[in-house]
Amino acid sequence: EVQLVESGGGLVQPGGSLRLSCEASGFAFSDYGMAWVRQAPGKGREWISAINPSGFTTKYKDAVLGRFAISRDNAKNTLYLQMDNLKPEDTAVYYCAKLRGTNVDFVDTGEWTDWGQGTQVTVSP
Repeated sequence: EVQLVESGGGLVQPGGSLRLSCEASGFAFSDYGMAWVRQAPGKGREWISAINPSGFTTKYKDAVLGRFAISRDNAKNTLYLQMDNLKPEDTAVYYCAKLRGTNVDFVDTGEWTDWGQGTQVTVSP
């Protein structure tokens, strides 16, 4: 059974930073692309970043490019999202997601097969 457990969310002031983690189990983590997806209040889920199995290829939505950094540690079966210079519009529930395969472009068509329970990120003065 695939399990994805996110952590690291919280309340932060604009301009602040948070680091999200996602511990994966139940599948061969190093064989799959992974992504971070968020859902803001009243909106649908949107992908914000993806990474291929080796970690050498990454992809970002324009809204977070230059502020967020995705990474992974295959030895620890863990996915990370470093978020800097946070803005109020980043407020959302953040989910990690297992992609259908290795290609980061799967996020463009919403091809993630599993996701975790999410962690709340709130950016407010």
